[in-house]
Amino acid sequence: MKSNAASPRWFVAGDVNGFFGLVVDNLAVMSFLATVLVGLFKFPADVVFLRMFPGTAFGVLVGDLIYTWMAVRLARRTGRDSVTAMPLGVDTPTTIGLALLVLGPAFLKFKQNGLDEHAAAIATWHLGMAGMVVMGLLKFVLSFAGAWVGRVVPRAGLLGSIAGIALMLIGFLPMLEVLSVPVVGFVGLGVIFYSVVAKRRLPWNLPGVLAAVLFGTVLYYGLGPLGLVGPGYHAPGAITWRFALPLPNLGFLDGMPATVPYLPLILPFGLLMVVGGINVTESARAAGDDYSTRDVLLTEAFATLIAGVCGGVAQTTPYIGQPAYKKMGARAGYTLLTGVFVGLGGMLGYLSGLVELLPLAVLAPILVFVSIEITTQAFEATPARHAAAVVFSFFPAIARLVAIKLGDPAYVVPARFAQLLGSTERGLPELGVIVALGNGFIITSMIWAAFLAALVDRRNGAAIVSLLVGAGLTLFGVIHSVEPGGGLYLPWHLEGVGRTLVWQFTAAYVALAAVVAGLSLQKDAGAGGAASQAG
Repeated sequence: MKSNAASPRWFVAGDVNGFFGLVVDNLAVMSFLATVLVGLFKFPADVVFLRMFPGTAFGVLVGDLIYTWMAVRLARRTGRDSVTAMPLGVDTPTTIGLALLVLGPAFLKFKQNGLDEHAAAIATWHLGMAGMVVMGLLKFVLSFAGAWVGRVVPRAGLLGSIAGIALMLIGFLPMLEVLSVPVVGFVGLGVIFYSVVAKRRLPWNLPGVLAAVLFGTVLYYGLGPLGLVGPGYHAPGAITWRFALPLPNLGFLDGMPATVPYLPLILPFGLLMVVGGINVTESARAAGDDYSTRDVLLTEAFATLIAGVCGGVAQTTPYIGQPAYKKMGARAGYTLLTGVFVGLGGMLGYLSGLVELLPLAVLAPILVFVSIEITTQAFEATPARHAAAVVFSFFPAIARLVAIKLGDPAYVVPARFAQLLGSTERGLPELGVIVALGNGFIITSMIWAAFLAALVDRRNGAAIVSLLVGAGLTLFGVIHSVEPGGGLYLPWHLEGVGRTLVWQFTAAYVALAAVVAGLSLQKDAGAGGAASQAG
């Protein structure tokens, strides 16, 4: 009997919704990148838009084309019309982190060393390219271990960790942007809820995400000049359309020596994306699309390498909202459209024009919706008995959010931040604990959820292994780094309160592992616990 697996539809009406959602996601991240560099560090705008944007956008094009092909192949192999492509775009947490902790400070340092503004910007661009190449190579090597990690770590660890990211960083921070211009942002969020979450029909069958952007833009530019949207309104400046091709160049070789001081930051960012890629593959699998973890990670690594060689400074990654795009009705067409739109936009200049035109209050509601979908899935796709493990995995992400805000000089001046970081008046410094808990939060969340899920399942050996892995990673700063920027170190080179904190955190993991091991020696512990619960 002949299979119909060769004829599933891969482009449907829902792809229009997915296209606008994924494009807006990418626009939001590119907007954050430009805002940090140009607005905060006074980086030359032309270097950002003509040198950094084209290569970064080209990496999105390459990755989305490959993911489109993977989705079409999976649909044909399974004969299903419901296959949704993995969404790929510029990664939010690491792009913001690199801009704030690497690119911006490096630009200031180059200027302090005597370079003029333009030369310092070019040197920083080369540094960013080199960082992308380093991360791409790291992700390529680690991609071959992705499937093994997916088998070893329970679903609560994989989905709980990304749910924490979603709720805190992809949801809460954009929610602040939504409410900074509430008349615009809250209406946009409500339109998405009405059409996508509640599945209510909009006039003229408009896609919900597109309608939210259109409503928000009209309100912002219609009411803003009248003073009706509050002080969050800023009149648009002159839009400059910039043309630049993402040509391969050897600038990353010039930037390699400058990466050495920043490797303790760059390498963990690459590692976190590998972990995130594993997690989103599991998220897609839970939603019904069984992609190869290795193929997803290899594509991510290849797209990042291409972006770096062609001038990009922000790594690409599979986005964690694949189930949200499936709920929008998207299949494979939305990634094809997004890749072409973003890739050409980086070259032809309209991407930078849109970044300058669309306010964050219009873009942020889409990120809030995606965060809600991801967090919901973490509970729906894991066994109910592991719900506590999912919740437990949120705490490192909460700490990371608090550390980001407290580390902003606009909130806490650097001198005061350093003082609080080293204060031992009441034991270990509270700020130091917050920073350490937040650094490496994705991996920490996975370990914590894996430990508690194993404990619930009475797999004491797996629980002990999780704790000992946590102890080993803590010792060298892979998780719980005491460096504000999350850098790695050798613990015996640390001094003062930082050294104390490292050894205390490490000892805590080891001590708990020993307690669990001791409790495991009780005869019929599992049966007794079960009998107690039954009683």
